Amino acid sequence: MTAAAVPSTRAAGPMLRNVRTIRMIWFRELIRLRRMPTRIISSIAQPIIFLLVMGAGIGSLVGDRGAGGVSYQVFIFPGILAMSIITSSLFSAMSIVWDREFGFLREMLVAPVTRGSLVLGKAVGGGTVSVAQGLLLIVFAPFIGVSLNPVRVLGLVIALLLLAFALTSLGIVLSSRINRMESFQMVMSLVMQPMIFLSGAVFPLTSLPTWLAVLTRLNPATYGVDLCRRVLIPEAPPLTLFGQVVPLWGDAAIILAFGAVTLALAVKLFANAE
Repeated sequence: MTAAAVPSTRAAGPMLRNVRTIRMIWFRELIRLRRMPTRIISSIAQPIIFLLVMGAGIGSLVGDRGAGGVSYQVFIFPGILAMSIITSSLFSAMSIVWDREFGFLREMLVAPVTRGSLVLGKAVGGGTVSVAQGLLLIVFAPFIGVSLNPVRVLGLVIALLLLAFALTSLGIVLSSRINRMESFQMVMSLVMQPMIFLSGAVFPLTSLPTWLAVLTRLNPATYGVDLCRRVLIPEAPPLTLFGQVVPLWGDAAIILAFGAVTLALAVKLFANAE
């Protein structure tokens, strides 16, 4: 063995451990989902109730073409998908609080791996679970008049992955300093409800009062909802920012940037955790 080969062999050890850690935490999140069928049922039931009850109720008031030129149920369907991702992604961080209460998080923090691999494993695992739950709702698209094709489905999967990545990272940041499950549920409710209702998931973001328009543009979920909606419904009114239409790649870039910043913040917070 040459002298040059020794450093590369030694460097491969920590790298391999970190990759295995990410895979282990990701797989652990999938096992959690499989062992909690009620979580799958509730993640599907609530969006369906919103879609049927709110879609039918408000749809009767706004008319068949009263929401961006399409029926209200068609209009809110991408928003319901995004709403499912938002809820699942934020609450996926509950496992961090759970692990902290029962001491498993401390065992992970003292393991000979980087804190970044722990955070990335949580983000990948939580995002995968959230997207899997959201994609289950696609089967209802043809029943409400949303036409699908391979390009739209692929675009939707990419949009949901970006949104899940960003909001799972945000959930990790919020849960990094929460020690009790009761506090976690309260904080997430305070964050989740305004994020959903200010994202344009349930109403068009046109002709809004100035103060409300500003709040919706400051909400990162707004760009995820807009991306999902314009992928599935090209004729839907696009999101505007400073009077200019936000392109699809712009939506994706904003979500990705927000996710990268929150992920880096989560890594920093976990690096200082004891």
